[in-house]
Amino acid sequence: MKDLEGKVAFITGGGSGVALGQAKVFAREGMKVVIADIRQDHLDEAMAYFRERNAAVHAIKLDITDRAAYAQAADEAEKVFGPVQLLCNTAGVLQAGPIEKSTFDDWDWQLGVNLGGVINGVLTFVPRMIAHGKGGHIVNTASMSAFVSVQGCAIYTTSKYAIRGLSENMRMDLEPHGIGVSVLCPGAVNTNIHESVLTRPERLGNTGWHGADPEVFKRLKSVIEPGKDPVALAEHVLKAVLNNDFYILPYPEFRGVLEESHRQVMTALAKPEDDPDMARRVRVGSAPGSSLRMASAPTRD
Repeated sequence: MKDLEGKVAFITGGGSGVALGQAKVFAREGMKVVIADIRQDHLDEAMAYFRERNAAVHAIKLDITDRAAYAQAADEAEKVFGPVQLLCNTAGVLQAGPIEKSTFDDWDWQLGVNLGGVINGVLTFVPRMIAHGKGGHIVNTASMSAFVSVQGCAIYTTSKYAIRGLSENMRMDLEPHGIGVSVLCPGAVNTNIHESVLTRPERLGNTGWHGADPEVFKRLKSVIEPGKDPVALAEHVLKAVLNNDFYILPYPEFRGVLEESHRQVMTALAKPEDDPDMARRVRVGSAPGSSLRMASAPTRD
């Protein structure tokens, strides 16, 4: 996407954290921004900031796991500002603990928000973007946990790996419609994600892990507080949207662990000379390089 002035962005989780950083940056660039968040207090605080700056920002309270409410939010966004051309699927939650102590509710809650919320955003807005006929861009927020596993974070990691894979396929599928796709993979960011259990619904309240424990919150905050500022991270998102970059990976401290991970993959991957059947699979079109295309190939908005 180029010339962001006057175009409409819809940002989930926009009342705080990473998503609020994105809202601030895109509003600064002249976009009309809709921030959607499950917490009214966060929306109120964010709107106080934007009103002081006379920014074109509209707030909607939204549970992104509620598909009917999501459709209503999309209708409201279009009524207030017009068709959405930039969708930032940013809202996410985190709760951690040993996998053997996790419950079905633990899985349903995190996957429902982190993955299901992204899917709901895609299925709500992509048909509208295509019908509008003016292209657009989608930024899905995954995490460095889409590449690197962290002990005790099996559910969160599962959701973020899935978002990375979804984004790769979306980039290929939506290219013919002039819709670009980026995947944002943050490391530590100074946000309030450590308090996300406060938004966990009662119907999914059975957990084998911590609840709203101030001591746990304090420990988690000490880990993320030294991380990037959300606005600084959003500057990288802005650049990716303007350039139609796929990966947004502004954390060089992960280079070593990723290089080692990729080395292990390439070591385990069979060599062509060890598999005489490879030529046949390539010939009949069942291997990359024949009928398949990698998602990281550049597209045009």
